[in-house]
Amino acid sequence: MANLDFTDHTIVITGAASGIGLAIAEAFAEHGANLELIDRNPDALEAAAQRLAKHAKVTTHALDLTNAEQIHALADNFKQRQITIHALINNAGMEYPTPLNDAATDAEQRWQSLLHNNVSSMYLLTRALLPFISSSGCVINQSSIWGMSAVADFSAYVTSKHAVIGLTRSLAWELGKLKIRVNAVCPGWVATEAAMRSMRAMAETADKSESEMIAEILAQQAIPELLMPADIAGTFLFLASPYARAITGQAIVVSNGEVMH
Repeated sequence: MANLDFTDHTIVITGAASGIGLAIAEAFAEHGANLELIDRNPDALEAAAQRLAKHAKVTTHALDLTNAEQIHALADNFKQRQITIHALINNAGMEYPTPLNDAATDAEQRWQSLLHNNVSSMYLLTRALLPFISSSGCVINQSSIWGMSAVADFSAYVTSKHAVIGLTRSLAWELGKLKIRVNAVCPGWVATEAAMRSMRAMAETADKSESEMIAEILAQQAIPELLMPADIAGTFLFLASPYARAITGQAIVVSNGEVMH
């Protein structure tokens, strides 16, 4: 019988120091997993590790996922420690407005940087850690409902999340022969710091208050509640479990019904 027992399974989670990444780490810790946590913020990462250590064996890696040398060093670390990965969770990413008429001198650089952070980093890390993923393992990529829809002024973020779904589907075909499943999760509006910054930016552009913008967002959901990070974590548990052994190449929406496919 399949179950959600991840005892002695190693789960690698990026962007693990806060928000959805931390909630995912907490969920796997509660189900017995060994955690390899990656984040670019060493202080927040250490605080997360101390919080999780009561439930799980935790190893931290403070690194920049856009830096190929640091990723290769991580792979060497895994090789030396003979790590076998059950699930690689590519959660790390950035979110900020990139309006087409942005007159800032660094506008083009910020656009390209967001794609590099949100998409290229997933490719680089998955490529580097592929030799350590077990034949019954999986890769789960964090996308967004904006990977299935769009909104004005966030073209780089929207493009990146569409690209994550494309990457997921392509890798599902490529890694299927190795019995490695690849899926994406597409959250709706989750009450994280990054999402709330985006919401405030949208409110300002629309000349609305924060409460008015939140009300407008909730009116588009079948269940009119903002999601919490913990609401997303269960989908990752399921996709990493034997219950999902026949699911690959899919983009699973978790949005309180805002997007239905």
